[in-house]
Amino acid sequence: MFNRSELEAAARQVHRHMSPTPQYAWPQLAARLGCEVVVKHENHTPTGAFKLRGALTFIDWLTRSQPDCPGIVTATRGNHGQGQAMAARAAGMRALVYVPHGNSVEKNAAMRAFGAELVEFGEDFDTARHEALRVGQAQGLHVVPAFHRELVRGVATYAYELFTARPDLDTVYVPIGCGSGICGTIIARDALGLSTKIVGVVSENAQTAKLSAESGRLVETDSARTFADGMAVRVPVQEALDIYATGAERIITVSDDEIAAAIRTYFTDIHNLAEGAGAAPLAGLMQEQQGMQGRKVGVILCGGNIDTAWMRQVLDGQTPTP
Repeated sequence: MFNRSELEAAARQVHRHMSPTPQYAWPQLAARLGCEVVVKHENHTPTGAFKLRGALTFIDWLTRSQPDCPGIVTATRGNHGQGQAMAARAAGMRALVYVPHGNSVEKNAAMRAFGAELVEFGEDFDTARHEALRVGQAQGLHVVPAFHRELVRGVATYAYELFTARPDLDTVYVPIGCGSGICGTIIARDALGLSTKIVGVVSENAQTAKLSAESGRLVETDSARTFADGMAVRVPVQEALDIYATGAERIITVSDDEIAAAIRTYFTDIHNLAEGAGAAPLAGLMQEQQGMQGRKVGVILCGGNIDTAWMRQVLDGQTPTP
């Protein structure tokens, strides 16, 4: 989708608004897991998640291609909405954001703080997404999908940073929701000509990406109930599937208990907050640690925006129920 020069240009665009995030090889994690573990800290962006990168490139493209656009509408579980609100409001645009009922209280508050007009609708992300599309068309707002070329162009910059700094990684674990993160990682790897294996991680309660990749066609699920809300997707995206179905080494499932254990590990070992989707890659590595012994492994800590009540439960040894 993008070559190296295009990713370099995207990185320059993103870095005008935020600094590159660090990638640290933490000895505590190495001692625990028996391999070198390099954490890409997307929890350290200005919105606490990787989605801001895609918002910056998308809104830049939108303002150039549609200079009279009055605003955007989108659906989210939180991190995408924060990034879109921040970038759109900075460009002088309206940002209408739909979330499902029962969405993260603290992510909702963050979106409002970044300037979003927040509307709760439906019981899950995919229902909210359909309503956002309907309202956006009715009100003349530009609908921002969960997956778009200009979003992926920005998202891929985190992987570009990681692979430029650490081209020696054997394997990288990436969570999958709608797919921009894993696709950006695959695109950056290929653009740099690396042989790093990329492992997608989904919740066992939200397996649409895994089922679709295994069957070679879009497979919707009836529900996606996981406290890893960034991965709580029922309906896959064809453009994303076209990339990760062939570009990922494999896609594995992790349980909510495993995700909670990974959140505790991040907090105990390196004192970083990880939300459910942010901890899923580490949960995947912990599940496969025997096969990773002695290797150099990357994990994408894609976000740290976990609600306080859930974090309390996790630190008490419990697993939150969505």
